[in-house]
Amino acid sequence: MSENNGRRARRGLGATGLTVVLALGITALAVIGYGKLISRQPEEKPAQGVSAAPETTEEQPLDAFVMPSQPTVQEQASAPVEPVEPAEPVQNVLELPIYVDAPVQAAVPAEPPRLIVEPVPGETVAAFSVSELRYSETLGDWRTHDGIDMAAAEGDSVVAAMSGTVVSVANDDLMGTTVVLSHDDGYQTTYANLRPDTAVTPGQYVSAGQIIGAVGSTALIESAQAPHLHFSVTKDGDAVDPEEFLRS
Repeated sequence: MSENNGRRARRGLGATGLTVVLALGITALAVIGYGKLISRQPEEKPAQGVSAAPETTEEQPLDAFVMPSQPTVQEQASAPVEPVEPAEPVQNVLELPIYVDAPVQAAVPAEPPRLIVEPVPGETVAAFSVSELRYSETLGDWRTHDGIDMAAAEGDSVVAAMSGTVVSVANDDLMGTTVVLSHDDGYQTTYANLRPDTAVTPGQYVSAGQIIGAVGSTALIESAQAPHLHFSVTKDGDAVDPEEFLRS
């Protein structure tokens, strides 16, 4: 009985030892296979665009990081200077071509006191005179003349010498039918010896060259003369020579 138990015990030990040996063998094979698997994996590549820095075992000398020295002032002064080409000469304004055939700008309308148009196209038959006396054919004496008499046929149109406003249309006892226009800068123009039927009324604005009436024979003080227009100009109430504006 005891002998059988001993045999059974020896068989149990033998089976246990074999199990242990097999387990150790399997473990060894697993370790060897895992090692080979790790050794076969590819090396990790650096990220794209970033170069792997080479491994260095030696320290870089400090001289490798020193900035290059700048040239001294003496070296700069002794350096050869390249010649500079002269710039193109600037053309003198006086040398620019003059275009003779350039279009001429239209004349600007004259402003007071310059008269733009003559009230009638006739010549002067009695001149302006306030500083000396002149003989009057009608009255038979010597007197001043505050305007000019311009020859014209009775019924000829009389136009405004400048743009302005009609101040008055009246029948003067001496100068007959008279139209007075007011202009800028204190100027006034007077048109006398007109026909009674004028073409304008007081307060009306007229343009230069616009008809204001017609030559008549209503001026009693100048009735001995041939048909004409008596034309006068004043500046702030003082008589001025119309010829200075009409003939200049």
